[in-house]
Amino acid sequence: MVRDQSREEDLPSVDDVLDALADDAARRIVTALTEPKTASDLSEECDIPLSTTYRKLEKLTDASLLRESTDIRRDGQHTTRYSVSFDAVTVSIDDADDEADGPRDLTVEFSRSEPTRDERLADLWSELREET
Repeated sequence: MVRDQSREEDLPSVDDVLDALADDAARRIVTALTEPKTASDLSEECDIPLSTTYRKLEKLTDASLLRESTDIRRDGQHTTRYSVSFDAVTVSIDDADDEADGPRDLTVEFSRSEPTRDERLADLWSELREET
C-alpha cells in the first residue's frame, strides 16, 4: 500500500529519522535513489538481500525519507517504486530562552520539492485503488 505523506499528523519523530539514517544499508539505498526504483533494483544495486531491503525501505518510508509510488501495468501486476522524498533534512536544537525551562529538544524539518504531475497522478491512482 502506498502511503500518503502529505498529512501533517504523519510527520516522523526525530528518533525515527535519525534511527533510519543511522544504518549504512539504509544510507546506501537513499544515495542509490537517483531516480525511482523498485526494491529488487535497489537490492541488486546496493548488494543487500531483498528481505533486508524491504525492511530498510519500510523504515525509511515510515520516517518520511522515501515515498512510494505505484506503476500501473495492464496485466494487473503493479510495481511499487521508491524515491527520495526530500531535498534536505535539517536536525536542530530548539531555541530555549532560559535553561530553567528544561532540556532543549531536537527538531527535524524537511525541505521538499513540489510533486511532479506524474507523481500527483500516481498518488491519485493509488488512492483510487485503495477505495475500490
